[in-house]
Amino acid sequence: MQEVAITQKVNGLEVAQLFETISAIKQAPNLAAFKFRLANKWLDGAHNRSRITNFYGVGQENKHHTEFVLDTDEPPLLLGSGQSPNPVEYLLHALTACVTSAIVYHAAAKGIQINEIESRTEGDVDLRGFLGLDKNVRPGFQNIRIKFKIKADVPNEQLNELCQLGPMYSPVFDTITRSAPVEVSLDK
Repeated sequence: MQEVAITQKVNGLEVAQLFETISAIKQAPNLAAFKFRLANKWLDGAHNRSRITNFYGVGQENKHHTEFVLDTDEPPLLLGSGQSPNPVEYLLHALTACVTSAIVYHAAAKGIQINEIESRTEGDVDLRGFLGLDKNVRPGFQNIRIKFKIKADVPNEQLNELCQLGPMYSPVFDTITRSAPVEVSLDK
C-alpha cells in the first residue's frame, strides 16, 4: 500500500490505525500470520452448518465477539430444501466481498473517499462435472465475472485503477485464481 498521511476515517476505516498496522507488520513480519477456521456439521440432505468462533492472528488466539453460524443448502431443483444459499453462492459472496474490501482499504490508504460501490457477480457451473457424468467437465466454476460500479470524486482512469486493486490484493481472489493447496483427510 502506498502511504498517505491521513489521520481521519476514509471509507469507514481509521487510516492512521491502518498505517500503524502496516508499520508493526514491517517491523515484526510474524504478526502477519493468520489462521482462519470453522467447524462444519452435516444436518440432512444438502443442509450443512458451519460455526465460526475464533481465529489466530498477531501471534495469538482471538475470539470473535459473537459466534457466526452459516448454513448452506441447495435449491429444491437440486434436491435441497432451499433454506440457505448453496456453497458456490457463498464462494461468489466471499470472492466479491473480499475484492470489494481490498478496493476500499487501498482507496482509503490512497486518501480516496468512495461514495458508493455496487457489484454484480455470476459464475457458470456445468453439473455434469459435479455428477461425474463427463470427466472433461470440471466440477467447479468454468468462469466467474464481477462487474463493479464505483462512485468517487476521481477521474475514470483512477476508478479503473481502484477496480484493479481489488483483485490484486484480495486473498480470496488470489486463492481462487492461483489454487491454494487443499488437504482433505479423515479425522480419526
